[in-house]
Amino acid sequence: MPHAGYFYSGHVGGAVLARIALPRKIIILGVRHYPRGEPAAILSCGAWRTPLGDARIDEALAEALKKACPLLREDSVAHTTEHSLEVQLPFLQVLAQDFTFVPVALGTVQYESLVSVGEAIGRVLETSKENVLLLTTSDLNHYEDDATTRSKDSKAIEQLLALDARGLYDTCRNEEISMCGLGPAVAMLTALNALGERKSELVKYSTSADVSGDRNAVVGYAGMIFS
Repeated sequence: MPHAGYFYSGHVGGAVLARIALPRKIIILGVRHYPRGEPAAILSCGAWRTPLGDARIDEALAEALKKACPLLREDSVAHTTEHSLEVQLPFLQVLAQDFTFVPVALGTVQYESLVSVGEAIGRVLETSKENVLLLTTSDLNHYEDDATTRSKDSKAIEQLLALDARGLYDTCRNEEISMCGLGPAVAMLTALNALGERKSELVKYSTSADVSGDRNAVVGYAGMIFS
């Protein structure tokens, strides 16, 4: 799922969620854009408030994640000004009104740490007695012209659809693709590989130019389903 303003990327996120039967429990894996707080930050209690009401944190699921992955640290600072996870909640509040969730924000881009987080998520999902949705959020290339962004994004999308965590990491680094949620995406792909998931689908791709008409400094958005 993307996490830009709804005006630009909401139609992509909506296309994805329209295809999913949402369970009651959701892990939201996003990026920590700002250098504050823990590099792998989780919250395990309370609720997040939006204009649509409160979204409750799933305490039991959060505790299971912390137990499985010591890298995850309880930290509200990393979440205080972070929007990547927040913008997912109104969608979920409309479509799955009684859901509970666990917010995880990753600031680290160290490959080994991302793999560790992903493997832990995979273990928790594998042993869960209830269905859990892993919702991962990232935008793609940032602030280059539309043609360049589409070319770079296609290379990242190829690796995502192949469920190739190392390939995505290396491609974004080598091709200078400014995918802000590279860390969460690598962790997600690691978890999916641990679970043996091999089916992937690109639901919708767009850039901000499709909405704004400005093709000089655009951001790419992709919506995908893995199962």
